[in-house]
Amino acid sequence: MEDAGPDISARLAARERPDGLPVMYQSWHRLLFLHWELPVEALRPLVPAGLEIDTFDGKAWLSVTPLTIYDVAPKYFPALPYVSWLYELNVRTYVHLDGVPGVWFFSLDANNLLAVWGARTFFSLPYFNARIMCESEGDDVRFWSAREEERAEFAASWTIGEKLPEPGTDSLDFFLVERYCLYAADGDRIYRCRINHEPWPLQETRNLSGLRYSVIEADGIPAPEGEPKLHCGGPVHVDVWAPERVR
Repeated sequence: MEDAGPDISARLAARERPDGLPVMYQSWHRLLFLHWELPVEALRPLVPAGLEIDTFDGKAWLSVTPLTIYDVAPKYFPALPYVSWLYELNVRTYVHLDGVPGVWFFSLDANNLLAVWGARTFFSLPYFNARIMCESEGDDVRFWSAREEERAEFAASWTIGEKLPEPGTDSLDFFLVERYCLYAADGDRIYRCRINHEPWPLQETRNLSGLRYSVIEADGIPAPEGEPKLHCGGPVHVDVWAPERVR
């Protein structure tokens, strides 16, 4: 049985800028959050025992997030052509350790070989090479991803709608989108990587169609039922700190 998780003060503290200097900068845009409620026991075997699954009203959540990443640059270096942008698809849930809430990634698909290598090597993240296409015309977005050498696909089309008010700190929306660290594992070792950015500017999601998500089952997760809870987000400009071993 997972515990009640961090209180509101701990969740707000996670948004504070960490000490020291970031090691990387990047920007995120045209992000679509798709959230499904799942029982904790569906995800517990897939998350390291050292991490507690974070819940809202006793339920765990699975999120799939296609997005565009640009202006990627290490500290002291400018963004460079090709290596400084990519399309990405995340499959994640919510966890906490020592009172610090964050995310756990089951997979991250990207269409940039150097980014995949770097994230696997230096951040111990489960990145995969994928063929990804993203087209946008005004507020209409179409995204498709297929992992190389594996049936792990995602596809969706949507329209970015009106701006939403900033969510209240005790709301489900805040729980789902306001996350400022990620956890990763290398063998028995667990690492925490802090990030910092302005609160998510959220928009309505309209006209969702063509949704396919075999990537979820490819990651060993039972296919969720029902319609997902939706948010559009971005752009945000993100500072990234070096991973720190916490277990």
